[in-house]
Amino acid sequence: MIPDWRGIYPAVTTQFHSDHSLDVEATERVVDNLINDGVHGLVMLGTCGENTSLSDGEKREVIRAACRVSAGRVPVICGVAEFTTEAACGYARDVEAIGADGIMILPAMVYKADRREIVHHISTVSEACSLPAMIYNNPASYGIDIDPDTLVELARTPRIVAVKESSEDPRRINDLINLAPDALAIMAGVDDVALECMVVGAIGWVSGFANVYPRESVAIYDHLQAGRIEPAVHLYRWMMDSLHMDTDPKLVQMIKLAEQIAGRGSETVRLPRLPLAGDERQRVTTIIERALATRPSV
Repeated sequence: MIPDWRGIYPAVTTQFHSDHSLDVEATERVVDNLINDGVHGLVMLGTCGENTSLSDGEKREVIRAACRVSAGRVPVICGVAEFTTEAACGYARDVEAIGADGIMILPAMVYKADRREIVHHISTVSEACSLPAMIYNNPASYGIDIDPDTLVELARTPRIVAVKESSEDPRRINDLINLAPDALAIMAGVDDVALECMVVGAIGWVSGFANVYPRESVAIYDHLQAGRIEPAVHLYRWMMDSLHMDTDPKLVQMIKLAEQIAGRGSETVRLPRLPLAGDERQRVTTIIERALATRPSV
């Protein structure tokens, strides 16, 4: 199906067995539960999906599983986070053949490219298949900032149609719209500024904590679309202590521990990540348990 890049797209976690091997069945359950909870699409193998911790074969297996479970109910978007342009192009072609509905392209991993190289990499990957493409801009995590001028340049490539804006700065939404209002569908990419981004023009939210609070995330989006700011803010403030974790370097461990506490998945992560421990673990546990105990109705 053709994604419209609107609404709530969880950045879905990849599930592992206790021995750190890929747990396809558990990943399928996570996907099915999210769809049943009303999300509008799925972003597989992004940061929360631990893309760079999976082998080439495992990545393709995860996408097969997501497409199989979704069965056309919602679009499946696949993160493309390879080390070289050639590998990224091959991967984009493979996930298209598997049945993905779109791709989310990151700058090439490890190498800190300049603007000319960023544009060449992302545009080349987008042209390697016929899927619509979303750019993923996350300077805090990946060390490259794709500024609004560069995004507008990339939007001239026909298949690049959206951006996940994770610069942590809602002003970027205004800057991009002022430069070229129709260039890209803008999706908020940082949980604790997502409402602000959607108020000023983002039309969707790629969310880590939608894995934990999917119905509430959808409700926030629905309220905003209907102009009901007060109930949207009420839910957003209830979530906020959780949402702040999305900008922590250990966001993957935090979100997966939150999933486990909420009964939605396992906290198991792949090395070099380690499960949270000590005071850090207790802080996350306290925040999530308090949120679940005070969960509002939606």
